[in-house]
Amino acid sequence: MLEDVYKTIEKPSKETLFKEKGSKFFGYAFPVLSEDDVKTFLDDLKKKHHSARHWCYAYQLGIEKTRFRANDDGEPSNSAGMPIYGQIQSFEVTNVLVVSVRYFGGTKLGVGGLISAYKTSAQLALEASDILEKTINIQYKLIFNYDMMNAVQRIVKEKQLEIVNQKLEMNCEYIISVRKKDADSIFSIFENLYKVEIKALD
Repeated sequence: MLEDVYKTIEKPSKETLFKEKGSKFFGYAFPVLSEDDVKTFLDDLKKKHHSARHWCYAYQLGIEKTRFRANDDGEPSNSAGMPIYGQIQSFEVTNVLVVSVRYFGGTKLGVGGLISAYKTSAQLALEASDILEKTINIQYKLIFNYDMMNAVQRIVKEKQLEIVNQKLEMNCEYIISVRKKDADSIFSIFENLYKVEIKALD
């Protein structure tokens, strides 16, 4: 079966707090679509928690081809960023940034303690998020004359397609959004429709 669903969040999580031997770990999850989004949220948190010691994070971007980054921000190697990323994987979310802000409490936790604390902090942030399941959609552009409007509309309605954009000028242009698993069949329906031009948008 073709997988055409993914999980993500649409709004930032509530702030969570995990305490371990005096250290405080504030956890956050944010919806992100680019490295610029990541930087904006991190900059905001650094202003908000300007006296914290570490701002450790991980993010994953993309739907079918994903890329990720994990950052220990001065903690021992792989003791913070990767445990946070592990939670992103275990919740199966993408287009998400998870940050754990640490205030040092005076007692060293050791690498094992740090891994456990950052993992828990990330888990709490994701549990505090509204995780949604979305479909992977493909967009097509339809170009046709007014005399084909009823035929096109009928298919749109029958197949419950979403019209993202429409331009009605000399001729009609629709941009429709189709679930990936239905894309081929929808494409061939329109392709076989006389006087309707269809093309995929990147």
